Amino acid sequence: MSDKVDGNDTTRNEPTPAEEKDRREHHVPRHLASSEKGPGEVGLEVGEPAEELSGEERLAAAESTVAGPAYEVGGEHGPEVQVNNWVVALLVTVIGGFMAILDSSIVNVAIPKIMSVFGMSTSQVQWIVTIYMLTLGVVVPTSAWIGDRIGYKRLYVLSLAVFTIGSALSGLSWSGSALIGFRVLQALGGGMIMPVMTSMVYRMVPRNRIGSAMGILGVAIIVAPALGPTVGGYLVQYVDWRLIFYINVPIGIFGILAAQRVLPNFQRHPVGRFDTVGFLASAGGLFTLLYALSQGQTLGWTSETIVLMLVGAGALLIFFVWWEMLVEHPLLDVRVFRYGIFTWSNLLVIATTVALFSGVFYIPLFLQNIAGMGALETGLILMPSALMSGVMMPISGRLFDRLGPRPLAFVGLVIVAFATFLMHNLNVYTPTSTIVWWLVVRGLGMGFMMMPVQAAGLNAIPTRMVGQASAFSNIIQRVAGSFGIAYLTSYLDSRMASHTNDLTAAIAPNHPAVIQLLAAIGHQFGAWFPGLQPTVLGNLFLSGMVSQQSFVSGIDDVFLLTTLILIVAFIPVMFLHKTHGEGGGMMPMGGE
Repeated sequence: MSDKVDGNDTTRNEPTPAEEKDRREHHVPRHLASSEKGPGEVGLEVGEPAEELSGEERLAAAESTVAGPAYEVGGEHGPEVQVNNWVVALLVTVIGGFMAILDSSIVNVAIPKIMSVFGMSTSQVQWIVTIYMLTLGVVVPTSAWIGDRIGYKRLYVLSLAVFTIGSALSGLSWSGSALIGFRVLQALGGGMIMPVMTSMVYRMVPRNRIGSAMGILGVAIIVAPALGPTVGGYLVQYVDWRLIFYINVPIGIFGILAAQRVLPNFQRHPVGRFDTVGFLASAGGLFTLLYALSQGQTLGWTSETIVLMLVGAGALLIFFVWWEMLVEHPLLDVRVFRYGIFTWSNLLVIATTVALFSGVFYIPLFLQNIAGMGALETGLILMPSALMSGVMMPISGRLFDRLGPRPLAFVGLVIVAFATFLMHNLNVYTPTSTIVWWLVVRGLGMGFMMMPVQAAGLNAIPTRMVGQASAFSNIIQRVAGSFGIAYLTSYLDSRMASHTNDLTAAIAPNHPAVIQLLAAIGHQFGAWFPGLQPTVLGNLFLSGMVSQQSFVSGIDDVFLLTTLILIVAFIPVMFLHKTHGEGGGMMPMGGE
């Protein structure tokens, strides 16, 4: 048809019914769906009457004009689809992420009960946790390829369905072996959810609002691990351990139905043939590395098995990087690391992940082994810290959109380092209220720091490569968490041995005061153990005190070491700066 514009004939092709259907499915306003423009080209057509646009579409057009060409729909750093209410869509995706993260921590508190029910040994029952972690390492690298191939909405729904089915079957388990097998199925779905969820966020949220979106997403990431011990402890202690798996079923079904209803249909992209060699190299390397990190403390870091596994994992991962740079269609494109901010942010993620686990892992050890608290009480003590982080995440997200990542990461890192340093004063007489205060301050800093650090790296990546970058970030976080726990636990053991030697050497067995103390202890508890000499009882009691003090002093040393790691982390913070969409403007990206 022809339209008159300033006296000239201007031909404008009307969209075909198929094009109009595609436009509506992908939530693209009419002014962005010109059949005369190529992919990624947007703008009002000449002669397009303004009254054809609905109120929502005129608002979208205004936002696109203000946002700028870098992150409008179809732009290199813009969303793939126009979503009228991306907050609702985001909340739907958070359901799956929250469940997957919660499951990683909720199962730990049920391990003693599962051992008793199925008559499993310690070496057998640990596979319930270990196999889940190892399966995650295998499936995460495939998330980008599958998401581009079948569409991220379809992959998210499929992953959530597999996770839900795996949860139901885990609750129905009739033996330890069956439970381990069903945990593999559960991890096949759960491993995909987090990277797919992050990829969808960047495909439907404008970059100038990505901080707010990631702030909402961060609530699930930071709160779920703290809720796990509390919810799991209550269910195991007062209800039934199988409910830690059954609880996922109704939530999962709701999440699937909501995703089908709310999430947009994301574009599929040509991906080429599946990179089988790259998959085998990454799967073998990550499986071997994560297993070695989980078993190093048990088998010994210098044992032949662990050394060979670490060397083999390193060789496979080096080969994987080399292969991915050569193959035409890589499973994971390692070229995402040419974006400097993405590289620096992931180095910072390693430090923050180690810092996070130092509190999440060792404070519960102290509370349960020294203070004598149960899993439920321990979870309640950790709860205020998680709630503080959850409150700060959306706030830091809004500030990220205005200020960029550097000031937020700097302030958060200062707070976390300060709180971690205070925690090295922990002793057997530290009041619970003081521990809660330290953790709350630490949670405040984590809420300021974690979201800007992760969002800064992904913000530098073009939308078409976000799936690759998200998979890499997820892998780095998991390896950093496993490495952090393994290294800090090894350091704790060495420091405990050193403190034990120092305390033992400081006790002179022939000193009159020591002899008097041992005798007093022996007479005090002699009635309880009539078959033992008072001096033997005294020595046992004193040995327990030395062991307890050595353990606490070792934890203090772990917090000092973590503080030093956080201080070193100020270096990558200096390389974070505004990129596309942050602070309302565009700045050059590092590494380009």
